[in-house]
Amino acid sequence: MVTRTVDLRSDTVTKPTEAMRAAMATAEVDDDVLGYDPTVFRLETEMAKIMGKEAALFVPSGTMGNLISVLTHCDVRGSEVILGDNCHIFIYENGGISTIGGVHPRTVKNNSDGTMDLDLIEAAIRDPRGEIVYPTTRLICLENTHANSGGKCLSAEYTDQVGELAKKHDLKLHIDGARIFNSSVALGVPVDRLVRAADSVSVCLSKGIGAPIGSIIVGSKSFIAKARRLRKTLGGGMRQVGVIAAAALVALQENVGKLESDHKKARLLAGKYYHTNFNYFRIK
Repeated sequence: MVTRTVDLRSDTVTKPTEAMRAAMATAEVDDDVLGYDPTVFRLETEMAKIMGKEAALFVPSGTMGNLISVLTHCDVRGSEVILGDNCHIFIYENGGISTIGGVHPRTVKNNSDGTMDLDLIEAAIRDPRGEIVYPTTRLICLENTHANSGGKCLSAEYTDQVGELAKKHDLKLHIDGARIFNSSVALGVPVDRLVRAADSVSVCLSKGIGAPIGSIIVGSKSFIAKARRLRKTLGGGMRQVGVIAAAALVALQENVGKLESDHKKARLLAGKYYHTNFNYFRIK
């Protein structure tokens, strides 16, 4: 009998497939900081098309993708962002929007499904004609899927409502879409439809779809031009990065279609196992 160990700590602990390794070994590369790496260009172009946005930018991590996005929208220090009290940007990203960007987080309670009540979001928006002692609201952030709510998926309709609220108050909307492909597959809704209302989206390549490294930011051409400069400032400009972009292209081509099977297996495991502190126990 052959025993095989399956590592279930996270979807971040996958290994590159043979197809990814082959693509990495043969990737055509150039200097991406100078804007000439052809494989990165292919990846960015493909992701912008998939997400229904004008342009895209490859970054080393999801945390940097969110940080760059928030700082690009909130380019005046002391700006305020409205986000969930249980979201990744607020809890797990080392306070980067504040410590590096001087952006003030104003939290709204996350519901059990990862949403925030629309009336609470609106109540949190500062009146630009109000007291000068308050920070200026410039951005709303959502997370889809919402990790701390058990991976709940935000619907396109809900996101549209938040987008309309943002427009009403002349604000921007950013989506932390670390696992947005999982949400798309689970809801049966095209990924571009899920983010139609967003001004920017960060998408992890190294989570659900299994690439070894990297994330993508998508948005308008002007947004990405500003984001590219911030990426350099934060040390995220990586020269011949086509070597790892090649693996991400394989992940897009081969692994998005496997997410439905992943979800079925996850539901099966959830019904049979209890886990705590990364130790797994069968429930009898």
